[in-house]
Amino acid sequence: MQNPTFRTRFVLIQTSHAGNVGAAARAIKVMGFEELVLVAPRWPNVLRREETIQRASGALDVLEHARIVDTLDEALEGMTHLCATAMTPRDFGPPTRAPREHFAQLVQSATPAAGSQGVAFLFGSERFGMRNEDVYRCHTCLSIPTNPKFGSLNLASALQVIAYEWRLALGGYPVQEATAPAQLADAPQVAGMLAHLEQALVAVNFLDPVAPKKLLPRLNALFNRAQLTQEEIHILRGVAKAMLETADKTRR
Repeated sequence: MQNPTFRTRFVLIQTSHAGNVGAAARAIKVMGFEELVLVAPRWPNVLRREETIQRASGALDVLEHARIVDTLDEALEGMTHLCATAMTPRDFGPPTRAPREHFAQLVQSATPAAGSQGVAFLFGSERFGMRNEDVYRCHTCLSIPTNPKFGSLNLASALQVIAYEWRLALGGYPVQEATAPAQLADAPQVAGMLAHLEQALVAVNFLDPVAPKKLLPRLNALFNRAQLTQEEIHILRGVAKAMLETADKTRR
């Protein structure tokens, strides 16, 4: 069954540090999301401030399309599922869930028949967090599992974790290789290296050419299991060359 479409929005309420807005934009773009809405931020020009742009690290398109609104109602227009992010325990409010657990349930319970759904993640002020009345409006309160003795997360860091977990629940991205895949050596290259190594082993009196026994077949089996790359073949042939040169100097 095809997964329904989720429209995702990140809402920052009364953000006081411009750098956090830029870092939030970066976190959103890294995870493939786009929508950022600021509710009554401290700086009316926060989207154009130098610190914001610097911390965005290239996520300028997110900043360009971000909206600044006066009220939370404006920020939540079109959203059908609201997730608060609040660390302070409350006597009353929505159920508290770990992001991964809640997101898996949310995606699993959604159906294509319901159409597109709007999911909003709400983040409060750096100094005061979320107001009770804002938390009460939400369907769930997300709590990132952290060290019980030190659970304080920077706003942008918390947003990055939430964005990652939500992207993971939606299917995630394939892991990008950090290095180019190595090219395996073919059979003639392995055979050439073995012949070169055989000469070196004879030169240093490790291999008796009259009675070689099964040394070379065993080495062949070893190298086959190792699945040597072309670069590794070059290294081993370099070792064999050095052995031959050293043996030749010794005989002089």
